[in-house]
Amino acid sequence: MLTQLADFLTFTILKIEPETTQAAVVHFFLYDSIKILLLLIVITHFMSLLRYYLPIEKMRAFLTSHKFYGADYFLATIFGAVTPFCSCSSIPLFIGFVEAGIPLGVTLSFLITSPLINEVAVALFISMFGWKVTLLYVGAGIAVGMIGGMILSRMRLEQYIEEFVQKSPCKCKQKSEKSSVVSICLMLSKDAMGIVKQVAPFVLIGVMVGALIHGYVPEGFFEQYIQKDNLFAVPAAVILAVPLYANASGVIPIIESLVDKGIPLGTALAFMMAVVGLSLPEALILKKVMKLKLLLAFFGVVTLGIMLIGYGFNIML
Repeated sequence: MLTQLADFLTFTILKIEPETTQAAVVHFFLYDSIKILLLLIVITHFMSLLRYYLPIEKMRAFLTSHKFYGADYFLATIFGAVTPFCSCSSIPLFIGFVEAGIPLGVTLSFLITSPLINEVAVALFISMFGWKVTLLYVGAGIAVGMIGGMILSRMRLEQYIEEFVQKSPCKCKQKSEKSSVVSICLMLSKDAMGIVKQVAPFVLIGVMVGALIHGYVPEGFFEQYIQKDNLFAVPAAVILAVPLYANASGVIPIIESLVDKGIPLGTALAFMMAVVGLSLPEALILKKVMKLKLLLAFFGVVTLGIMLIGYGFNIML
């Protein structure tokens, strides 16, 4: 149905001649934009409902009142994977977790995983690359979060958290016991559509870039420079991604086009993860709550993990 809709819009409404480069670009943009935005709307509503009944306060209390012998890192990464768009995520949650007494390593596991994996990215990966690649992607992101958090915990860097963090609890929205089902649904829908409005521009920009690559970059262009046996391809992709800023949902359409043009999946995946997990804007924000040594250690561990994922995917796939 989506293909037919894209065909109708491209060839009937816009009256673009088939079998032309312009048609390929416009069709790619329309098809992927509609598909991704529909997925975004459905999934954000579902995840808003899930997050409403899994409040952050209970999660913090659960982690601080139990000893899991390593499983707490796993739970932190899962929590990060399902709360990428929450208003209390990232820096406020980092502050809230530290204030609640959750160990720094566990908190950093959440902070690593949250941008790397989200429900929209998972849905897009399934539609573009299939279940096998998606499961590997999710598993790799969780592994980076868990192992990275454990390594950082061993480094004893608690003293490199800015002092004000200890005094700044995270103020999360509280559920109202008197709220009706209708009011709750309306509130969750409003929150979900707010997320859609924030994410949609990044998605459309990403799809546009992907469409231009799909239509105008010659087949095999990237194969001249980036091969699986090029040891410097993955580090180069990670370095090139640092100045950029986007979320995984916006980058995935670009990755799809790059893979179609010959870039190995592991290299493309390393680029995507570096864009969302190692960007300069994120570093500038984190600098407000982390001293330089902790910030460098955090980004160093994440960089190493992303590079290992890139090499691993290139070997396996």
